Amino acid sequence: MLDIKKIESISELGELKAAYFAEATAPLDGMWHFGFVPMSDHFGFYEDNLLVGYCVVNSENYLLQFYLSPIATAQASELFTLIAQGNSSEIGTLSGAFVSTAETQYMALTLDNSLSFNVNAKMYRFDQALKTQEHKTNEALPMQLAAPEQLNDYVDFAVNAIGAPKEWLSGYFANLIQRDELWGYWVEGQLIATGECRFFDDIQKEFADLGMIVAESERGKGIATGVLEHLVQHALSKQLTPICSTEMSNIGAQRAISRVGMRSQNRIIKFEFDQS
Repeated sequence: MLDIKKIESISELGELKAAYFAEATAPLDGMWHFGFVPMSDHFGFYEDNLLVGYCVVNSENYLLQFYLSPIATAQASELFTLIAQGNSSEIGTLSGAFVSTAETQYMALTLDNSLSFNVNAKMYRFDQALKTQEHKTNEALPMQLAAPEQLNDYVDFAVNAIGAPKEWLSGYFANLIQRDELWGYWVEGQLIATGECRFFDDIQKEFADLGMIVAESERGKGIATGVLEHLVQHALSKQLTPICSTEMSNIGAQRAISRVGMRSQNRIIKFEFDQS
């Protein structure tokens, strides 16, 4: 018999998380899986008190990860349907799921249980051949590593530029600064853009996950391309392959990402479940 219990410490899931990532056909988005997932609720699947799988549900009741080990006697399709239909008293009702096309098994199960879906974001990976073929030469902007005493400047900038929660940004940026992963582009003492080059500690260690924010008043001036070029060069200097993602609606970011030699072959899909 399989039991579902909430997990208080995600450190218990080390081996299962590694197995989950190993099944992916491409590197998974760093912000989703190492930014949003740790803040979400984790539920373990147990057979005779042995942990054989898990799932992750965010605060809006969307599934973010689902994995059942091959050693489990339960059927993944039956378990997923039970959860998707809101029949787990421990997990409760789910609104839907976010799944990348690189997570083939998770996606297949979600497709079987979804009412509708739309593309949420495009996932990119650096392709040196693409950049060489198209003779893309961009000038990297002179970015500066963020210092601890600049934390409030970066937080206020991001709050104004993208409207993210200040409390969350404070912790998120503080961690990036401590790890030397946050950069700024300053003009006459004014922060114009930020860039992130995030490294992975134990999974996907051969990749670097990039992110950027450009002040709304400065968009459309080529700054995004310059920021990304700096981040790409920084990642390559460490023998890491750059990856990133952006929303489907952000056409400007997609153009900048393509200019620096990034190719998109996967998507992040938002699925809705039928709870009627």
